[in-house]
Amino acid sequence: MAAAAAERVILLAVVTTMAALLLPSTPAVGAVPAGAGASHNYTEFIRRSCSSTLYPSLCYTSLAGYASAVAQDPTQLARVAANVTLALVRGVSSHVSSLCRAAPRRRIDPRTTSALEDCEDSLGDAADLTRQAVGELGRLPAAEGPEVSWRVSNAQTWMSAALTNEDTCTDGFAEVAPGTAAGAGPAAAVKADVCRRVRRAKQYTSNALALVNSLVGTRR
Repeated sequence: MAAAAAERVILLAVVTTMAALLLPSTPAVGAVPAGAGASHNYTEFIRRSCSSTLYPSLCYTSLAGYASAVAQDPTQLARVAANVTLALVRGVSSHVSSLCRAAPRRRIDPRTTSALEDCEDSLGDAADLTRQAVGELGRLPAAEGPEVSWRVSNAQTWMSAALTNEDTCTDGFAEVAPGTAAGAGPAAAVKADVCRRVRRAKQYTSNALALVNSLVGTRR
């Protein structure tokens, strides 16, 4: 029951963060388009765009709700994808931070505690990098000439680095295994929980990076 409650708290945090992240210039999520035909075109645009990602089904389901805000704008789609990713990464990072604080009380072994602390740092960096990418994508519509490719390249670099930091988090748990030390039971549970959450964050980050990559050469 505690795990379910934690999931609900993180989901609420993700939804709240997304509401705050959408800039004032972005049409309200859920705004009704000109007609059913337009709405269908918008969702089909997202479906086609998501086909270039590693996780197309997740990409579509996580972004289809923003179809009216995205319309058929690939830059806006990449920006929304990065925003969704940022909210998720922040939620996972907050969860890992709470595990770090609870480690002494739960008598988590030193190796697992160290992995948690390293993961907390890595996810904090991943969130910062994703935030920078979101900002760069937000400035892209006003860019002209060489500035366009420069800003796209920056967003690519930062999203890629965020993915690397997420990998670093899960790699840190490689030595944490059940049945090897006192307190290994709680350690195994912590490892499974964190790796599951970060694995999903990596899927979101990968999809957002793919959508950013698709902007290369599409704007002048």
